[in-house]
Amino acid sequence: MNNKTDDANEKIELALNGDKQALELLLGSVQDMVYNLSLRMLGNPHDAEDATQEILIKTMTGLSSFRKESAFSTWVYRIATNYLLNYKNSFFAKQPPLSFEFYGADIEAGFLRNNPGMMNGVDEEILTHELKMSCTNVMLQCFDPESRLIYVLGIMFKVDSKVCGEILRITPEAYRQRLSRIRQKMAGFLKQYCGLASPEKCNCQKRIGYAITNHRLNPANLEYHQLEKVDEDVALDYLAAMEEMDMESAIFAKLPSYRSPQNTKDFLQNILFSENMATIMGQA
Repeated sequence: MNNKTDDANEKIELALNGDKQALELLLGSVQDMVYNLSLRMLGNPHDAEDATQEILIKTMTGLSSFRKESAFSTWVYRIATNYLLNYKNSFFAKQPPLSFEFYGADIEAGFLRNNPGMMNGVDEEILTHELKMSCTNVMLQCFDPESRLIYVLGIMFKVDSKVCGEILRITPEAYRQRLSRIRQKMAGFLKQYCGLASPEKCNCQKRIGYAITNHRLNPANLEYHQLEKVDEDVALDYLAAMEEMDMESAIFAKLPSYRSPQNTKDFLQNILFSENMATIMGQA
């Protein structure tokens, strides 16, 4: 075992014996990872925040079942992915299923002249970035949940194929084959429609007016702009390199990771220091 694993296991033992500070540090070490996975799987920050809180509670209440047969982060991945694959309360889960065909047609039709009056005084560059972050997450919703998970884990989180196979209960070889097919589908879509891959195609800046008019972009509430980005070194600390990324995959691989919102941190604090904490941890 490495020092990081030993440190996590020590915190787990302390947490199971009632050490709230150890539990707080343990959950804090994975909450950003859980939030970013939830964000990519569910498609918007509000749903990701709700899911993150539920996953952290499941992690907390299931801590005594952790057998230390894998890294703590891998165990949390399993909890998170099982929860997210079956999550039915997100905005997109309640809508008719998206498809690449539908989204492609929307992109081709969706251009209006940008009107400074509708931008609420927000710089066009900021709105362009916000739309890019939103669009890429919506694009992921065109996959079915399991395909989305395979793409997110492999391309964005760069999780080792052996770990991904364990999470999905398939062999690493089967996982790599499925990831390859899914990557090809996304690459084909990006080449056909997205200016990030093909400069002559859709451009986020040109779609600002259309997005505002259709209430897909709200200059008064820029959800992604409000999020605090994780330092790159911190992000890489919990990602293991899997394979070289092609140009299309790099569009997603290079998207920023975010810190979980302050609401999630406050939520954990309230749980950890509540009178019901002993009951939650099964110590009552």
